[in-house]
Amino acid sequence: MTEKEYNKPEEIYSKVFRAGRRTYFFDVRETKAGDYYLTITESKKNMNEDGTFHYKKHKIYLYKEDFGKFKELLDDVTDFIIREKGEEVISEKHQKDFNPVAEEKAAEENEIAKEDAGEKEQNLSTNDFTDVNFDDI
Repeated sequence: MTEKEYNKPEEIYSKVFRAGRRTYFFDVRETKAGDYYLTITESKKNMNEDGTFHYKKHKIYLYKEDFGKFKELLDDVTDFIIREKGEEVISEKHQKDFNPVAEEKAAEENEIAKEDAGEKEQNLSTNDFTDVNFDDI
C-alpha cells in the first residue's frame, strides 16, 4: 500500500444530485480517528476556449458538531426564499444562453416602441382622414 492510498479518506456513503450543468456530491468520509464527516462537492461543467471541457469543483467539509446549526440555517434561508418568491422557477433566467443585459435592452426597446405607438395614436387628428359625405350615395 502506498502512502498516497493510506492518507486518502475513505468514502462510507454517497449520494449524487444532478442539476443541469451542476452536479452535487454528498459523501460521508471517515477521519483518521474513525469518526464520520460530510463533504459536499459542487462540480460544474465548463467549456475551454478550444472547445474542450473541464470541471470546476467547490467543496464544503461539514463535521458532526456543526450539523445542527448548518441544518437550522439551511432550513431558515430556504424557507425564506419560498416565502418571498414561491416555489415557481423563473425559467427564462435558467436558460443556458440567458443574458440579463440583452434581456434588459430588449425590454427597454419594447417599452420605447409602445410609447412611440401611443404617441402616434394620440397625434392622429380628423385631418388625417378623408371626409366622406354619405348624402351623395
